[in-house]
Amino acid sequence: MKEKILDIMVEITGVDEIKEDLDIELFEEGIFDSLAIVEFLIEVEKQLGLKIEPTEIEREDIETPNKAIEFITKRS
Repeated sequence: MKEKILDIMVEITGVDEIKEDLDIELFEEGIFDSLAIVEFLIEVEKQLGLKIEPTEIEREDIETPNKAIEFITKRS
């Protein structure tokens, strides 16, 4: 599941560094924004079958790839 989540993040952002630095600050580096969050959640639902509403997630839950992986894994 970890690789799939990373693939989704790279697919949305076009930033391969996400796979190289799992602690990169996605928002501080300008990689993720509010639109990217929605796109991410849509792709998670499509590709992993896991529906998460935007209101169920806080920015802190996915501020790094590692945190996003942990959050999604706990929800699955």
